Amino acid sequence: VSCTSEVSCTSEVSCTSEDSIASEDSIASEDSIASEESCTSEGSSGSEESCTSEESCTGTWRSCEGRGLMRVVTWNINSLRVRQERVEEWITEVQPDVLCLQETKSTDDAFPGLAFSALGYESAHFGQGQWNGVAILSKIGIENVVVNFAAGIEPDPDARLITATCGGVRISNCYVPNGRALDDPHYSYKLSWLDRLRQHLIVESNPSDHVIVTGDFNIAPTDADVYDPKNFTGGTHVSQPERDRLAALTEWGLTDLFRQQHPDATSVYSWWDYRAGDFHMGRGLRIDLVLGSASVAQRVQWSTVDRNARKGKQPSDHAPVVVDLADL
Repeated sequence: VSCTSEVSCTSEVSCTSEDSIASEDSIASEDSIASEESCTSEGSSGSEESCTSEESCTGTWRSCEGRGLMRVVTWNINSLRVRQERVEEWITEVQPDVLCLQETKSTDDAFPGLAFSALGYESAHFGQGQWNGVAILSKIGIENVVVNFAAGIEPDPDARLITATCGGVRISNCYVPNGRALDDPHYSYKLSWLDRLRQHLIVESNPSDHVIVTGDFNIAPTDADVYDPKNFTGGTHVSQPERDRLAALTEWGLTDLFRQQHPDATSVYSWWDYRAGDFHMGRGLRIDLVLGSASVAQRVQWSTVDRNARKGKQPSDHAPVVVDLADL
């Protein structure tokens, strides 16, 4: 693992002063930059609004400039090597304070930390090459970086979890295993991984702390987050054991920040299969989540799924999920 700038790292992380700092199973495996729009423009959601459809709470964003906000984003980019230019353009437009990336599919040595540094971001990356890989980019500092699960928890063989403190918030960025099929050993691995994620949370934090757990969970929290639940009967991403593990995180003290902001939203997704025109047909899942502790949930001002970032040439199959928080 490598980190940029003056990062304090643990768990076998090596840091340098200038730079450093995988898919395995995406549910499937094929970029537009969000255009700046104010929070009152068509298609955006203000902090006191509730969207009820994809059109009213996805595809747009608003500027944080001068608003005293902390913008946190999660995005499975499905290969940073393929999409680095798009990611950099999107960052320049949207200006997240913290960006959590999954499926970088990069080694630590190949991670473009200097490029992100030129954009004003420190970064920490935990990668393994062709598969997986997670990174945290931050304009508001990166401290106490931990890769993999916390000490005392069985480590994972894959690069799926990185944790750091950014702007006073303890952020865990995760890429949860896909699961493949209910009778596949990978499904048991997924459930075990989620159990260890909860243990990690208990070791790392307290519900009274400022905590965010975010990333590609490969779980749709409810049937409202699935375009057609009948199509997933007997499959992963919607099974009760998976949802029970996700519920265990909320029982610890985390809240689904997008759903808190938009409780009645329907047909709002963050992932669409590349095949069969699923994106254009609106056949997706909401599996990319930003979960926050009570003190974080109280600070939420606005949230959206940037559907525009799923358009264009060679997009990721996921869209960024954006949450704006009032500053501490």
